[in-house]
Amino acid sequence: MTASDKALLRPAVGLVGMMLLSACTSAQTTSSISPASTTVKPAPVSRKQVYHYTPADRDCMKRAMYFESQRSSREGLMAVGTVIMNRLTSDAYPPSICGIVAQEKQFAPGVLTRPINDETVPELDAAVDAIIRGERNPEVRDAMFFHTAGLRFPYQNMHYVTVAGGNAFYEKRDRDGELQTPPPKPADEYVLALVQSNPDPFSLIQAKEFDVASIPSTGTDPMVATNVPVPIERPDPLAVRSASIQSTGTQSVKPPVGPVILASSMSNEWMLRFDAGNAKPIPTPSPKRSPGGVDR
Repeated sequence: MTASDKALLRPAVGLVGMMLLSACTSAQTTSSISPASTTVKPAPVSRKQVYHYTPADRDCMKRAMYFESQRSSREGLMAVGTVIMNRLTSDAYPPSICGIVAQEKQFAPGVLTRPINDETVPELDAAVDAIIRGERNPEVRDAMFFHTAGLRFPYQNMHYVTVAGGNAFYEKRDRDGELQTPPPKPADEYVLALVQSNPDPFSLIQAKEFDVASIPSTGTDPMVATNVPVPIERPDPLAVRSASIQSTGTQSVKPPVGPVILASSMSNEWMLRFDAGNAKPIPTPSPKRSPGGVDR
């Protein structure tokens, strides 16, 4: 190969090398920006269970916290409120705050009827609002029971966790340390939502909590108001003319029509009564023999 041929061949070899280098760089760049490597996974959305409460439920919570804590301290108020919320989120008790407080032999007698000292209302309202927002007494843990501090009972399943507001709070556990009641939900796994309007009373019926005999019976089927459009007929001109020339005699008097009164399903008579004296308890896990007084 002559020198002139080599001189012509060098540019061609250089051009081929540049083309190969460009192809490798392009392949690497393309693979580095593949869609699989740039996909961003959305963050998981935490879902919390919602428990509804009414103004009446808030009042029941307020009264139980007031009378059971002996108005001694905010710690005692929050401890009683924590027990109520533990029962609400457990499957062993009624699914409403008033239903829990109204259970027989569970809270102090007259807790729903006795008057509250107005001087303690601001502090009491603040504690109730804190419970609704999710604050708890952490020392209560999973306790759903308490009794007056200072008393002792010979039951092996009573595991005491704290003393607050003049009460000793305890959990019921077996010999292996397992809870004997369905565990409550942690406070960060649910929220409370206020319901202003009264729900359908039939949706509030709980086992042995609604007195069916108290519903008044009319003996007749309820009337249902209907609104059916009726076509309007045009008057006959001849009939109108003949009626106008007739003498005005005694006019027929139509019987008065009384107003139709429909019974409202949201009447106060249908509201669920939270009378601790009439409420019957829903069976709850408890020892064969309860401590002297109230097993709470």
